[in-house]
Formats: sequence, structure tokens, C-alpha cells
Amino acid sequence: MEQRMLGSLWPVSLLTLGGGGLGQVWGETDRKEAVATAREAADLAITLFDMAPLYGRGEAEAVIGEAFGGKLPDGARVTTKCFLGSPEPGDVYGKLERSLRRSLEAMKLEQVDLFFLHTNICPDDYVYKDDPENQDRWATRWSLYIDTVIPAMAKLKAQGLIADWGITGTGLPKSIMDALRHDEKPAAVQAVTNLLDSAGSMRRYDEPPEPRNIIRTAKNNGVGVMGIRAVQAGALTEALDRELPADHPEVRDFEKAAPFRKLCAELGEDPAIIAHRYALSMDGVDTVVLGVKNREELRACAKAAEAGVLEPELRQKIDALRLNFQIPRMPID
Repeated sequence: MEQRMLGSLWPVSLLTLGGGGLGQVWGETDRKEAVATAREAADLAITLFDMAPLYGRGEAEAVIGEAFGGKLPDGARVTTKCFLGSPEPGDVYGKLERSLRRSLEAMKLEQVDLFFLHTNICPDDYVYKDDPENQDRWATRWSLYIDTVIPAMAKLKAQGLIADWGITGTGLPKSIMDALRHDEKPAAVQAVTNLLDSAGSMRRYDEPPEPRNIIRTAKNNGVGVMGIRAVQAGALTEALDRELPADHPEVRDFEKAAPFRKLCAELGEDPAIIAHRYALSMDGVDTVVLGVKNREELRACAKAAEAGVLEPELRQKIDALRLNFQIPRMPID
């Protein structure tokens, strides 16, 4: 499988195996199938495995531990994450370390290659539109990030528990881009990478999303980009594989994507494969994270990678659908 440099870190495969599917976030599977999927990913020359303790309450990380027994395949690397929020500054390092050590134990490893801050980053005085009374549980305020989180990551790196660190770029776009421009910037960012420019249910803020600007800012500052949500949690597939409320963001995106599915039907193509190839075609994306939950889905995505980036004519047809058009929050003169 083709490899690309992840920023200034190291080469990684075009596709990354994500932990969401292995942890049964994206529909049912079982441990045996998940372990077989992880092993087959390695056989397909996928070299990056993106995990988190919140994927099935540790299930995805346990799958990695069982699949590889504490010895990753040659050239393979693994990430994990911490859902931090905004605790008291004195609690930050301890919370990060405890989460990381639990992840290492589950995966039977002594070090992860990348450790991601998996909470939103926002200005100190920012108030979210969604669940503002609880935002300190899932949003990290800017001063805490700069003064405490970054030094804590440096300490974990000095201890040899992590090789480097990154951020999940689904928070307030301006804050994410400020973090990518900062003197002490992350080594990698996980950025939304789909033809809708949608983070779906991961988006909590009111401002327009700017995933392509986030990716551009990352590349301009030497930060690696891991593309996430290539099929937007199923919204860009033929059919959603789990029951969701009618007003759920993924259901709304699925309905919005109807013209895309129609175009794929006219071409005789699988929407999921075209969506992955579109993500791989986006400028600045180093690797695309897969949310597959079994070997069948993995093989389909591998075919998308083999087919390569989209032909310019097909990409133009998709862009002409204007499915990534965002209504600005404020009128623009």
C-alpha cells in the first residue's frame, strides 16, 4: 500500500485502521472478527492503528492487545487518545498519565507513537451552543491547553511513554488553527475529511466548520494530517447500518447526501468507496482513518486505496453538487 509522510514524523500507509469499528461504535461485531480485522489490516500493509479508550470502553484497545500480543508488526505504529476536558491544572498530568497507562496495558505496549488530546479546544471565555453547562467535561480551555496540557505532553514524551502527541481537530476552528500555528504545536491533527465537510454529531459549536482550512493550516505548519470521518459515520454510504433518531446529525447528513448516492448509482459505483477515494484526493491529507468493523468492510476500503485518488472529472462532478456548502452564522457583506 502506498505510504505518505505524516507531517515531519514518519511514513504511514495511505489508510489507517481506526478503533471505532473494532470497538463496536459503528455497529455490531464481535471480538473474534475484530481481531481478525486488525490482523488482516496488517497483512494489507496498513501501518497505523488509531485507538482510544472510549471506543467500546477499552474494547478496541483490547483487540489490539489480543491481535498482536504486545508486538506490533514491523513498521506498524499505534495511537491512542485522552478525553480530558478542563480539569484543575494540577490534575491534568495525572489524568493524562492514568488514561495513557490504561491504554498501554490494554494494548500490551510500553509506548504509543501518538497520544491525542481528544477534547475540543476553545477560548477561555467561549460558551458553546450545545450543552454549555457541561462544556468543561468535554472542552479544554485555551490557557489550560497552553500552560498545562502542552507541558504535560512534553513530560510524557520525556518519560518515553509517548513518541509524540497530537490534537483532534473537531473543536472550534479558530482555536484549532491557532494551536497548529503555535510555537509548541502538535505533531499531528485529526481533521474531518469528507465531501460534506461535516463532523456530524462531533460538532458542538455554532460557527461554520472549516475542515479544509484546518488541513491547509496544518500542512503550512508541518503538522501531519490524519483524515477522519471519510464516510461521515455512514452518511456517505448506501445505507446507515444502525438505528438513529430522525433528527440525528448523521441522519440529516445521510438525507443531504442523496444527490451523491444518485450520482454513484448512475456511475455504477459504491458510495463508500467513492467517498474514501474523495478523502484520499483531498490536498494535505496524509492518511485516512477507516471506521470498519469487519474484514469485508476493510477489503472494500483497500480496493478504494488501490483504485487511487479520484479522477479530476469525477471530483468536479461531486464538488458541483455543493454538498459542502455551509450557511454562515452571520451575514457576509
